[in-house]
Amino acid sequence: MSSNEKVIIRAKDAQAFDVAAGQRIRICTPKGHQAADFFAYNAKSMDEWLSPPHTWIASTSLTPRPGDIFLSRFRRPMLKMIEDGGDGIHDMLLPACDQFRYEFFGYKGPHPSCSDNLMNVMRRRGHEINVIPQPVNFFTNTNVQEDGRLVAPKNIVKPNSYVVLESVIDTVCIISSCPFDISPDGWEINGGGAVTELEVELFDKILS
Repeated sequence: MSSNEKVIIRAKDAQAFDVAAGQRIRICTPKGHQAADFFAYNAKSMDEWLSPPHTWIASTSLTPRPGDIFLSRFRRPMLKMIEDGGDGIHDMLLPACDQFRYEFFGYKGPHPSCSDNLMNVMRRRGHEINVIPQPVNFFTNTNVQEDGRLVAPKNIVKPNSYVVLESVIDTVCIISSCPFDISPDGWEINGGGAVTELEVELFDKILS
């Protein structure tokens, strides 16, 4: 992918992007209300991946903010959040959806998932992964209640919401248009169960 080229990730699909140290990646939900599951690996070692728990223990925030550094599972800096055009509506608690999650909510039969998307993208690049890392779920509206309950109410992310990240090291970033198209009571991930595309751009220079 060349710099400043816009790539469309189709609804329920995923793509991988090679982001060199110093490059910036912009992720946008053009129609709004669409969760983007974000995974990242050290380009030189697929055994090192972005870890939200290690990140928020250092940033002391359950949601990423401009200036925050995303750490790997080895607590090493991987990416930095530069801009948040998503009003802070992001999640670092939910695991990637998988077949078992849909069955838990009563869905019958096979269903696309962010876990399968990640595995398929990595296989195309020649990597067989045995662990599904915890993603950063951009544009995902979750809330921790006073009694400790975790809920995902209506997705209120506006159209053309975006985030910009800068890679600290050479990374492989995988972005999945979350296929969650069901709406269990009190648990809406995407707007009304509708799943839409995402837009991704890479930049070699600082955005103006």
